[in-house]
Amino acid sequence: MLNTEKKLSDILRRHTVAFGPVLDADLNGEHVCRLDFTAANQLLQQTDLRDTGAFDKAVNQMLQKRNATIGVGGYMENRFIYRRSQHFDVAEESRDLHLGIDVWLPAGTAVFAPLDGKVHSFADNANFGDYGPTIILEHELEGVTFYTLYGHLNIDCLTGLAVGKEFRKGDKIAEVGPYPENGDWPPHLHFQVMCSMDGKQGDYPGVARLSERAVYEGLCPDPNLILNCRHLA
Repeated sequence: MLNTEKKLSDILRRHTVAFGPVLDADLNGEHVCRLDFTAANQLLQQTDLRDTGAFDKAVNQMLQKRNATIGVGGYMENRFIYRRSQHFDVAEESRDLHLGIDVWLPAGTAVFAPLDGKVHSFADNANFGDYGPTIILEHELEGVTFYTLYGHLNIDCLTGLAVGKEFRKGDKIAEVGPYPENGDWPPHLHFQVMCSMDGKQGDYPGVARLSERAVYEGLCPDPNLILNCRHLA
């Protein structure tokens, strides 16, 4: 599986200058900063993360402290914040390892297809703390099929959507959703790349157990190979 990820990563690197933006926002501007959602973040430690309004206020405080309007980060980050939800915090081993990149920015921001693709599947993953409205696109480059996942979208984006619907690079596919319809999170886009869907439909783990890191590093390449955000380089 690691060879599969390496092959896909190499392909994405070769095409990196050809990808379009994923969001209607400049992720390389001075108003963008990297945000920390690990246990080292004292503000989040002191916030009732089960209260989404309080969580949203804390995220905005983090941005204001850095004179930023957009926050980015999260790939393979060990986060404690998922313990806000029973969907992730289970007795045997909680799921804390984040597998995608989050972009924290206002609800209503347009989400675009960064390259040609078609709808593999979609769903409203409506558990508290889950993805909410989710779209998964299927792509092919150099004969290799792979997938991109867009989570925490607006619910309207699922209306009229169909498996197999084609999107061209630059087409709008959705908008960043507001809470609570986005899975009850402060507004952000979860963007993830997968080598295989393993039979899943409309959903794919975005958070894994720390003990599964090697497995998921092989399944989920760095999404910044498509996002091209200098703040994550």
